[in-house]
Amino acid sequence: MEDIDIKQKLLSQISLTEKLIKEYKELTKPIAPDCAIGRVSRMDAINNKSVVEASLRQAESKLRNLQRVFSQLGSNEFGICLKCKKSIPLGRILIRPESLFCVNCAQ
Repeated sequence: MEDIDIKQKLLSQISLTEKLIKEYKELTKPIAPDCAIGRVSRMDAINNKSVVEASLRQAESKLRNLQRVFSQLGSNEFGICLKCKKSIPLGRILIRPESLFCVNCAQ
């Protein structure tokens, strides 16, 4: 039963993260020099673009980790911390399925 829950959680997170990446990519398209979005100045748009680009990089990293964890599902490597090689608690996996490290090693 737990494997099914974990698999569903991973698939759900992968899908959500892929949608988020698509949205971020749309928001990071180049801004025309004469473009003003409503009351937002071009400089504000450029600042916002930088924030969104950072979020995009973070989402892409999360997606890579989710895909890695998903590929390990059912193997001996699943749920094992990359650093200390101990089991990652099930609660952590359910809360943060992209976790590659146990709580101690993640700090």
